[in-house]
Amino acid sequence: MLSRRGFLKSTLGAGLGLATQGCQQMVAQPVRRRTIVDSQVHLWKAESADWPWVPGLKPQMPEPFTIEKLVPMMNEAGVDRVVIVPPSWTGDRNDYGLEAAKRYPNRFAVMGRIALQDPKSAALLPKWKEQPGMLGVRLTFNSPTATGWLKDGTADWFWPAAEKAGIPVMFLAPENVLMFARIAERHPQLTLILDHIGLTVDMAKEKTISTAIDQAVALAKYPNVSVKMKAGPQHSIEPYPYRDLIPHFRRTFEAFGPQRCYWETDMTNTFTRATYRQRITHFTEELSFLSESDKDWVMGRAILERLKWA
Repeated sequence: MLSRRGFLKSTLGAGLGLATQGCQQMVAQPVRRRTIVDSQVHLWKAESADWPWVPGLKPQMPEPFTIEKLVPMMNEAGVDRVVIVPPSWTGDRNDYGLEAAKRYPNRFAVMGRIALQDPKSAALLPKWKEQPGMLGVRLTFNSPTATGWLKDGTADWFWPAAEKAGIPVMFLAPENVLMFARIAERHPQLTLILDHIGLTVDMAKEKTISTAIDQAVALAKYPNVSVKMKAGPQHSIEPYPYRDLIPHFRRTFEAFGPQRCYWETDMTNTFTRATYRQRITHFTEELSFLSESDKDWVMGRAILERLKWA
């Protein structure tokens, strides 16, 4: 039999051993950190003779938004990866985005522009993703000319060709979102990603956001359609944390679910009105309807899987 002193020594030793083991387990467990992927940022260099801008189109900021400017911002805010969407004012060129992907292959990839109205573009699609860093195509239908291509048959060649080539497509089509219901239904293997939930900056002022959300939510029944939700002030008439957007985000999320909703900043539209960190916390701290698992999907995991960005 153990003496009282021996019993106490044995008991204390066991307790200290368990406590030490527990501390070791606590130390050994890594801190949980989600992958954060911004699903839209524009990059561009200064205008020059070999890098002219499209006449009549102006950049969103007076100064170029370059690779060298974005990378430190990503590091400071904790953004792991960015999907580069080449801007419209530089024309249908993707070289600077691809340069970023070449220099930082684990941090940047590109949804490139293509001349939709040029019949020769069809020959580019079968080898489109062979360009290092290229994940897909981004189309804009935000002018009378481009919108006309949706209606007059100019764009009809693209949808079956992109579907056959397995090329994901991001599209901006304000007030014409419902035209993509027919496209989604006819081409069920075509990955379609709606930009900004179909919103524009004027909709907040005109109080037409709800109507635009109606159109976006109508596409949720198609499994091949998903949506980018823009963090930040562009679609809000309130200061941070932009509470007037919460009902619209919640409705969109409930329609599409966590695996088909993606966080984006498109930060150069409202660069001086919010920090990169605020654009993160807008979603991770202010959207209370998102669970931690939901945030993992929305803040990065979902877009990586949808674009097959390994």
